[in-house]
Amino acid sequence: MAVKIRLARMGKKKAPYYRVVVADSTSPRDGKCIDVLGTYNPLTTPAEIKVDNEKVQKWLKNGALPTETAKSILVKCGAIQTENK
Repeated sequence: MAVKIRLARMGKKKAPYYRVVVADSTSPRDGKCIDVLGTYNPLTTPAEIKVDNEKVQKWLKNGALPTETAKSILVKCGAIQTENK
């Protein structure tokens, strides 16, 4: 069972906002999640990101892998550090 940190879409048609969630990789995008880490609203200027950094660190230590989109959001809010190569 692989666990991923990813986005779940909320909101109404043409007005999305997202929850940053921890979910099983086989569950549907908006399906059952294990834990909610925060929210992301791309419609505001600048985009509003609210994430619990302690929860993110806990899940990363437990082996959860972020998707590409979730990783870029977590880097922007400072929850994870990028590795310069």
